[in-house]
Amino acid sequence: MPRSVVPTLKSGPETALPLGAVLYWAHALAWVLLAGAFLSGGAPLLAQSPRPRARDIGLVVGSLPTGPLNAITDVAGVRVGHTTIARGDSINTGITAILPHGGNPFRDKVPAAIVVGNGFGKLAGSTQVNELGELESPIVLTCTLCVPRAADAVLTWLLGLPGNEDVRSANPVVAETNDGYLNNIRARPITEADVLSAIRAAAEGPVAEGAVGAGRGTVAFGWKGGIGTASRRLPADLGGWTIGVLVQTNYGGDLTIGGAPVGRELASGSRVGAQHAAPLQTTAPPRTGDGSIIMVVATDAPLDHLRLERLARRALAGLARTGSTFSNGSGDYVIAFSTNRAATPLVVNDAMSPLFQGAIEATEEAIYNSLLRAETVRGYRGVVRALPVDSTVTILKRYGAIRP
Repeated sequence: MPRSVVPTLKSGPETALPLGAVLYWAHALAWVLLAGAFLSGGAPLLAQSPRPRARDIGLVVGSLPTGPLNAITDVAGVRVGHTTIARGDSINTGITAILPHGGNPFRDKVPAAIVVGNGFGKLAGSTQVNELGELESPIVLTCTLCVPRAADAVLTWLLGLPGNEDVRSANPVVAETNDGYLNNIRARPITEADVLSAIRAAAEGPVAEGAVGAGRGTVAFGWKGGIGTASRRLPADLGGWTIGVLVQTNYGGDLTIGGAPVGRELASGSRVGAQHAAPLQTTAPPRTGDGSIIMVVATDAPLDHLRLERLARRALAGLARTGSTFSNGSGDYVIAFSTNRAATPLVVNDAMSPLFQGAIEATEEAIYNSLLRAETVRGYRGVVRALPVDSTVTILKRYGAIRP
């Protein structure tokens, strides 16, 4: 299969084809893909139905309202772009870029902080962010062995921006998780063009989730992980601020959704049918707690480095609710920033608790979205199946996490 590099872009104008023709050919293509998968003896990995987000199945996390998109881009100005790299069955990786605004991030720095839950990872640029309390580059997510190339590409982009002609030092922030089960990670397949494509494609609006961008090759709790996002908007009497979270999930533990022991129930097949719950891997991915997760927290609340660090730590509480134990081999990182650069009074410490709650709830829900939206992927060492939605809903209803 030829190499496929797919940037996430906003939808273009409608085609001139009649609707009936579009539906006909879409239906025909779906049957061709299904037939091809059937004849080859494999699972129909290319003809999967659209998968839901948490709220589509009735799962409501917490009590605070979401923003209109329930995404990190509900924080005004924040942009997200993906480059998804899929080549045959051996390369499954990508780039996800998060920009705090549409300007020059080096000239218009934003307050930021980075928190480490467990430090088994490679997060380039973290020490300067915490020393100066500022972010001066896009946040780029990728695979472990791709970090140096990604950082170099971010430098290319920063140095090429108008106004940066005399810049002699810049701090690219690049984070990673290890997608070496589904991706031939030693090939280090990303290029400068892939990184630049994700940055340049970054846009406001809906965010693609699941097996896209840096989430293409990730595995979470033995199921297909990926990119997920969610947001919370505080009521006016609590400040009216928005908190948005984006995650790259590639970790393990005992999957818990809304307090329900989904991982344990799926593993046992209890009352949901093991034939539907069991993964299709040819070689099972590790089910230990090892792995990693990157959590990016954005807010429009006026916060300094210290308060952003406090906010970032609450994302770890949202992670813990999903069943993570921050194991020895897990790189658990939170990158938090504020888009509010106006000369307004900072949120006082006594008013931080609602923001804390928003970060916890949005992180938890973003993780669920990353699992629910991810599709089955065939990769370098086998196939990792998507979390079975019907079985998961059955379990959630039984435990009262969603209404029957």
